[in-house]
Amino acid sequence: MAQDTARQAPTAPATPARALLPLVLPAVVVGVLASLLFVGVSVAAEKLQGVLWADLPDTLGIGRHSVAWIFIMLTATGIAVGLVVWKVPGHAGPDPATLGLDAPTLPPVVLPGLLLATALMLAGGPSLGPENPIIAANVGLALWLGTRLAPGLPGGLWPVLAESATIGALFGTPVAAALVISEALAGRPIRGRLWDNVFAPLTAGAAGALTTTLVAHPTFDLRLPPIGRPAWADVLAALVVAAAGALLGLCAVCGFPHVHGAFRRLRHPMLMLPAGGVVLGALGALGGQLTLFKGLDEVGELARHPEGWTAGQFAGMAVVKLAALLVAASCGFRGGRIFPAVFVGAALGLCAHALVPAVEPAVGVAAGVLGMLLAITRQAWVSLFTAAVLVASPAALALLCIASLPAWLLVTGRPQMQLRADGTAMR
Repeated sequence: MAQDTARQAPTAPATPARALLPLVLPAVVVGVLASLLFVGVSVAAEKLQGVLWADLPDTLGIGRHSVAWIFIMLTATGIAVGLVVWKVPGHAGPDPATLGLDAPTLPPVVLPGLLLATALMLAGGPSLGPENPIIAANVGLALWLGTRLAPGLPGGLWPVLAESATIGALFGTPVAAALVISEALAGRPIRGRLWDNVFAPLTAGAAGALTTTLVAHPTFDLRLPPIGRPAWADVLAALVVAAAGALLGLCAVCGFPHVHGAFRRLRHPMLMLPAGGVVLGALGALGGQLTLFKGLDEVGELARHPEGWTAGQFAGMAVVKLAALLVAASCGFRGGRIFPAVFVGAALGLCAHALVPAVEPAVGVAAGVLGMLLAITRQAWVSLFTAAVLVASPAALALLCIASLPAWLLVTGRPQMQLRADGTAMR
């Protein structure tokens, strides 16, 4: 009976190769350019960070990560980004609290201010990553250039290529881009086969990932002790830690519209962003230098010394970083939420290891990141993929697939950490 049903089910017609081949060159070009923009902004931010957090305090005779310097730098960053949002044409784009990975198409006049605000934020220390504004900038540039240089191609192709290319560049692999695009296509009617629809985006993602790999040599592997043959204790640990990460992330999600509304009542970017900088300075002084910046390098520091902090210290860093993410995303800093959420999940997983040494560090970190990202992003495939690549262990994948099920039940149907234009939470 099942075989008869399978024989009778209609098969989506395949797209001929002659229709896909003309998309290869535009996809490769978009992938390379998107990666170079990402790398360029990242390198510029790193150079500025070195000046602000090393050269300048050394010249002034102030401790690089003293309480005073952390407070001064976060406040100054709020003022600097506030000036950009206030005075630069385009005001650095729409309210970042309303943006996710599916970026809107912004006019070219907005993009310089958006990139400047992003670079200042990355260098200054707020707890946000580059993903959302870099995707938005690449989407805007790709559409503007693509419709002029290749008017014969569909206009809707360019945003998809740019988003895929940037995600590939950010994660150093086109698999992340393919997963995001496949998840987006799942809710839409599509013509032809799925692989035909992701052919061009996957090409762009591969070009973006390869360019970043050749130019910047990124890595997500935390080099934690590998997971051996999974035991029942590992399954239980992954289930518990992933659920705990999801619940902790939901706390931030539920508070997001309220914190955002409090900053919005200040009405002006030169009030909202400096006020956010003051709060972030206080949080940074409380949590220490590891709770600053986007968090990816800091996660590596935690992973190199999984025994170097107590459970209370890991828990404190997780809570402070999550609060900093919540404030930075609410007050108007331009940035994404994935990378700081990775830090929170990793700190939570290492806290579990410190509390119960039988919890392997790799299991705790991967499960904590998985649960946190599910709550913060609601992107299931990206959450699973990111958690898996951090520990680079084939045995972890089965554990994470199992752990994702109860964690997803906790987060699905609940508000997302993204707001509508009226300030209400999306579901």
